[in-house]
Order: sequence, then structure tokens, then C-alpha cells
Amino acid sequence: MATITGPIDVSALRARLDRAAAAAGQAGVDALLISPGSDLRYLIGAGGDSFERLTCLALPVDGTPTLVVPKLEQPGYAAIPTDELGVQVVTWVDGEDPYALVKAAIKGNRTAVADMMPALHTIKLGNALGGPQTLAGPIIRELRMRKDAAEIAALRKAGQAIDRVHARMGEFLRVGRTEREVAKDIAAAIVEEGHTVADFVIVGSGPNGASPHHRDSDRVVEAGEVVVIDIGGPVAEGYNSDSTRTYVMGEPKHDDVRDTYAVLQAAQQAAVEAVKPGVTCEEIDNVAREVITDAGFGEYFVHRTGHGIGLDVHEEPYIVSGNALPLEEGMAFSVEPGIYLPGRWGARIEDIVVATENGVESFNNRPHELVVL
Repeated sequence: MATITGPIDVSALRARLDRAAAAAGQAGVDALLISPGSDLRYLIGAGGDSFERLTCLALPVDGTPTLVVPKLEQPGYAAIPTDELGVQVVTWVDGEDPYALVKAAIKGNRTAVADMMPALHTIKLGNALGGPQTLAGPIIRELRMRKDAAEIAALRKAGQAIDRVHARMGEFLRVGRTEREVAKDIAAAIVEEGHTVADFVIVGSGPNGASPHHRDSDRVVEAGEVVVIDIGGPVAEGYNSDSTRTYVMGEPKHDDVRDTYAVLQAAQQAAVEAVKPGVTCEEIDNVAREVITDAGFGEYFVHRTGHGIGLDVHEEPYIVSGNALPLEEGMAFSVEPGIYLPGRWGARIEDIVVATENGVESFNNRPHELVVL
């Protein structure tokens, strides 16, 4: 069933549909085929999931956008102002061929399909259309990478909400509690502070903090340990927060914690300050990596410096070596270097930022120092 939780700006969505169709033409395809997911939400304002029954927006370069949807799923799309958007809705029932309906909605057979469309539908659409298929992601991401004012406002709202959760960390993160107990309380606070759901909660204490994608466990938080807290989720508009801070439970039990953390803090600050239009994604990554490497910790920084964020927590642009894409105003992404010492402890600092006309704005403004609880 489709989900519509935020306001619908008809003029903005209509413009997105027009730009997407034009971009498809420039890419040499006849139509975009978009299944439920963040791309569909970006284009018509409806979220949701794909199931065994096909739901697909056929967006032709030349013609009327058509939403092919099972009749039993149609009520979930009733709040979408399809007439105002210029989208026709075609329903089908079990026993009918929805793939033929998609074929009838477009001219030509060269299509770009949503990156996350299930293979069940991708293959059947390919058989029905009989033409070459490519991924729609490279086409849509050119639009989604550049956030407009409303999207930036939603990301700012999400950043402020997750900052309020970090401000309450002393309520949850205490010696003697398990990571799982802490994570449960944080997840509740994420919703209390303005998110629709807690999308993820990482509580990495002691040696678990050296695993960047550790979630939580029954491990008990001990005195003197460093704890990595990485949390986020969507607000009503569908845009996500994602912020990491590192805490220590009293006086650190490892002598190298404060000096090593100072290196990380300097790297993160330098990378944020380097953000402005024209600087490439890989240059931002290099700024953070150079500080950490020069201090002797290069081998312990094991991931990219950042990822784009919006309707998805991870999307373009990626702040990583080899990505020569120049930043543009409106591009929003994380800056999150980390240092991970296997078997001992780890640390990460993460802010979501957006490139502005002349520089950068951070959506996260909690202290960057090592927080002692």
C-alpha cells in the first residue's frame, strides 16, 4: 500500500516529472519505468513498497505519464492529485496482464527501469517490451542530487530533530546498561523528537565501536569506554537525518583516546570547511583522509568520508576517492570520517551538510568534542 505522510506540492512534482522525462530523452531512452520506492516518492509524492503485483509509473519522453496499479492498491494512491499532475491511473485485477498495460502507455521500447525494481517485474517488463533496458538511477539521480529549498528545509528539520536526541544521550547511555537497552531508548527518543520512525540506531561500545556498522548487542557498557552512537530516521516529509557522535564513559581507560580523537575532530572540521561549489567529492574525501593519514592512522579510516542524503539515507553524491563530480549548490551529504582500532575502540564524527552558494551549511550542530558522560 502506498504511503503519503508529507505535504504534496503539485507544482514541484509536476516540474520533476517534466525534468525527468526530458532527462530520459537526453539519455536516449523512450521511457522511465519507476516502481514504488524513493524515486516514485520523489516524482509523485507516494512512498511504499513493491510486491508481487506490479505497480509502475510509466513516464514516457513523449506522452502522458501513466501509473499502472493493482485495483486493490489504488486506494493508497487516492490522495495523489493525479489529474493536477497530468498522470493517468490505469488499474488492473488479478488475471489481467499489467505488463501489457505498461507497454501500451509508452511509445518505443527503450526503457530505463528503477534501480531497485524487483527482478520479477524487470524481467517480465523486458519480455513484454522487447527492447533494451538500462537503469533509471543515473537519470533520476541527476535531479535528486540537487535539493530545492523545500528539500533543504526538510533536511534541516531532520538535523535539528536528531540533534535533540544527541542532547539527551545522558538519559540513555550509562555504565551498566547493555547496548541493546540503550538502543531501545534512543529509538523511542528519535520518534519523540520529531521523526516518523527510527531508521537505524548504532551503539558501539568499547571494541564494538571499532566496527563501523555494528548495531547493538547484549554487551554491557563499562566505565572508561568509548561509545559510538550513530542514529537517524525520516521526518514527515520523508527526508532523513543521520548523525554520529562519540562519547566516553568518564575518564577514558585507554591513554591514546584524547589525542587520537583530536586528530579525528581536526579531520572532520577540515573536510566540512572545504565544502563549497566547484570542489570535487573526492577532494573533500582527501582533505579528511590526509589529516588522519599524516597522523599515522590512515589504515584505520576504512570507509568513504560521506554519502548523499535525502529521501534515502544513502544516495548520490558519494564523498569518496575517484568521484570527480564537482559539488553544486543544493547537494547535501554526510561528512563522517572515523578511526577504528580493532579490538580496542573506535570513533566517528558525522554531520549532514549542504553546499550553499558560497560555502556550506551544517544541519547538525551538537558539540564535536569527545563528550564525557
